[in-house]
Amino acid sequence: MTGSAQLQPLSLPAADADWAPWLDDHCRGALARAEELRGILAASDPGSVAEVWNRLHIELGNAFAVAGLISQVHPDKAIREQAEEIEVEANRFHTTLMLDVAAFTALASVETDGLDAAATRMLEHSLRDFRRAGVDRDEATRERLREISEREVELGQAFSRGIRDGRRTTTLPAEAAAGLPQDWVEAHPVGDDGTFEVTTEYPDTVPFMTFSTDADARRRVVTTQYHLAWPGNDQVLSDLLAVRHEHATLLGYADWPSYDAEVKMIGTGPAIPAFISEISRDADAAGRAEIEILLERARRDDPAIEAIDASNWRHYAEVVRREQYDVDAQEVRRYFDFTKVRQGLLEVTGRLFGLEYAAVPDAVSWHEDVTTYDVSLDGEPLGRIRLDLHPRDGKFNHAAQFDLTPGVRGVQLPEGVLVCNFPRGLMEHGEVVTLFHEFGHLVHHVLAGRHDWVRFSGVATEWDFVEAPSQMLEEWAWDADVLAGFATDESGTPIPADLVARMRAGEEFGKGFMARTQMFYAAVSYHLHLERPDDLTARVAQLAREYTLVSQLPGTHFHTGFGHLGGYGSAYYTYMWSQVIAKDLFSAFDRDDLFAPGPARAYRDKVLAAGGSGDAADLVADFLGRPYDAEAFRAWMNGTTTA
Repeated sequence: MTGSAQLQPLSLPAADADWAPWLDDHCRGALARAEELRGILAASDPGSVAEVWNRLHIELGNAFAVAGLISQVHPDKAIREQAEEIEVEANRFHTTLMLDVAAFTALASVETDGLDAAATRMLEHSLRDFRRAGVDRDEATRERLREISEREVELGQAFSRGIRDGRRTTTLPAEAAAGLPQDWVEAHPVGDDGTFEVTTEYPDTVPFMTFSTDADARRRVVTTQYHLAWPGNDQVLSDLLAVRHEHATLLGYADWPSYDAEVKMIGTGPAIPAFISEISRDADAAGRAEIEILLERARRDDPAIEAIDASNWRHYAEVVRREQYDVDAQEVRRYFDFTKVRQGLLEVTGRLFGLEYAAVPDAVSWHEDVTTYDVSLDGEPLGRIRLDLHPRDGKFNHAAQFDLTPGVRGVQLPEGVLVCNFPRGLMEHGEVVTLFHEFGHLVHHVLAGRHDWVRFSGVATEWDFVEAPSQMLEEWAWDADVLAGFATDESGTPIPADLVARMRAGEEFGKGFMARTQMFYAAVSYHLHLERPDDLTARVAQLAREYTLVSQLPGTHFHTGFGHLGGYGSAYYTYMWSQVIAKDLFSAFDRDDLFAPGPARAYRDKVLAAGGSGDAADLVADFLGRPYDAEAFRAWMNGTTTA
């Protein structure tokens, strides 16, 4: 194998080039090579099977990564559709592979004696995956599983497409902009008819719902938001739930959550509602007290207000923070210019983990907004990252990290892409926190890109641990010393430490009812998959009454725009599960010096760089020196610590 210093990043076409031939060559070419290796696998002697298996999955991973990314970010709809077609083909190949008795027999023939720990783990997990795919079932069952798997992919794509392409707008009179920041107002000019538009994109809706003083306008905007992808995604989701249930029961599981949880830290399906109930109880007292504060403040403006609901909670949370904690979000925004924040993020993570970022101004990508950096550690190239951070039509409209290339030691450099939707000017501090969070995934992907087995490359841990490293990195976006390095106003004055302290205190307000809201999302994710109700809207409304303390608006359809139902399935609980672990991970750092190299480098090497080479619980225990627990999380929730 060649040394990693000689490896080159993936070469992409220019933004204005014809991407269709390149996409075919790169992705379908990789699938063709994977198919060839599948034939070689069955005929290989046991001593070479593992290497062939790894090469096959490198090709398959390359096809999946590029197709999955380009289907979400390319500005040309035809190219996005082509990438979606390739995703279907890649999933079809993967399904066929995992139901291939000859391939399973070849891998099962490998003797474990003499294998190192990494190879043994790879083999055990791969054989487990074969069995979970149904390779040991009869031919009729295997054929039905093939059909189901392909249908799942089609429905998942349709659900995501409905959200991505379902952008809507609310038309409002000019006076509805009262209270909005000046730069936001300037970006939403009033037309000749005296109106302006608010889209369902986050840079539009979040500031509007936070700052607008027009209660009716806020209700109209959030109602539009909660009609995203309605009614189309209602039927798509119903079909997806049914297909997933059949998939699980064909394999002998009681339901989809039971099948899905088996390979996660949580272990079993019934453990999910137990965890949801536990967190709901822990957050109940704090959450109800916070809602009462919001309601009392809202009634000073309008005595007729009956509840804190989806149209007013952001607004009154901002009012309370401004009045009771002396935190004005519009004042805070002055310190968070997007360009400075992006550079600051690189400087912070570079110092923390010993990374160096070198801008690649001549790198070509799918859009001119994309910025590219090569990443190195101790002079050794680690990989390449690309940042696609502003909204546009047809683009993935949430925030996530996507793989472009999975890293494999001596074979190919890891490359990852951050896809977000932030404003080009001033940012809300919450958006800064989101950027730090998502960048945590990107660092994880690059640092864990030097394993021999592609299976362990990147963010390859159990799914309910995936968010923990990113949630922990959010803490650096709350530290006054850290922020002073890049959060400056127009004159270059750093954000005052006392303002950051007030921001932190203000942020602590709301953690109870927000935790309950997260448990509502988790309950929707779990119960819809478990029950597959005929009326999804009614069941979601019922779950809202049971779990969230923020009232939902009647006649809205949250579930059709809840994109995580596609990728996370029944496991949205993982966000809170990861947060429990993240609070424990952060307890090992020196809060007076978040850049202290001891814990930072240990965390980098023992948790992030490890990728999927060990069970997440073991990686965390190796770093902490003990098994993780929920004490730090409970202390935070109960207000006995500010971590």
